[in-house]
Amino acid sequence: MLTRIDHIGIACFDLDRTVEFYRATYGFEVFHSEVNEEQGVREAMLKINDTSDGGASYLQLLEPTREDSTVAKWLAKNGEGVHHIAFGTADVDAEAAGIKGKGVRVLYEEPRRGSMGSRITFLHPKDCHGVLTELVTSAPVESSAH
Repeated sequence: MLTRIDHIGIACFDLDRTVEFYRATYGFEVFHSEVNEEQGVREAMLKINDTSDGGASYLQLLEPTREDSTVAKWLAKNGEGVHHIAFGTADVDAEAAGIKGKGVRVLYEEPRRGSMGSRITFLHPKDCHGVLTELVTSAPVESSAH
């Protein structure tokens, strides 16, 4: 069962400048930041609110760290903007299997490591009306480390 909007992923050319925009404009602060070498991105998670299931909702700002990353290719084609939407679930494996059983392509055979120690997979945007969709199971204890 999907429990919340976990985050909205926003691709950007300059992470620091984009973080400053969201801080100055909306008052959002960085809850967590990291470099994900596997995905080739530097990211900042801006916490929007807590949710009733013990999780939270975030904006995830993504800056590519190398030109061959998925986000770099997306930016080259589309420019800055909304890259994906992520839904939270208690069991990403079961949720992905159930959705795959309905004919939606799941992009990873096995979920991968995501932000803050989460487990993630993506659904093909062509099967989701043009929206790259991520499924996320948060790590048991969320970190506020930067």
